[in-house]
Amino acid sequence: MFVKKLQDCEKFIAGDDSLLRELLHPDKTDLAIRYSLAHAVVKPGQTSKPHTLKTSEVYYILEGEGIMHINMESEKVTPGNVIYIPPNSIQYIRNTGSSELKFLCIVDPAWRHEDEEVL
Repeated sequence: MFVKKLQDCEKFIAGDDSLLRELLHPDKTDLAIRYSLAHAVVKPGQTSKPHTLKTSEVYYILEGEGIMHINMESEKVTPGNVIYIPPNSIQYIRNTGSSELKFLCIVDPAWRHEDEEVL
């Protein structure tokens, strides 16, 4: 059985300026997975930097509220929302609330530095 605690995962600032904790990545575990899973935080009033990924990504909003931007579209997001981000899309998220915006990021196939471009 594999169990990992969020608080045991190292915090770091991602290229898009969000605060990340990587939960799962196939290069860092023996698990038979091809995706990566991270926990992200955007502080109140902050916006992640526009960026693209060569792979698809899914956000699952856990706490807070914001505006998700994908290419020329934008929509309010709140806890329980799932957002699909197609490959090569320009994406960023803005925290419009008074508390931290927390969400999970699933990248499939797994995130790689060379697959991301921060604009």
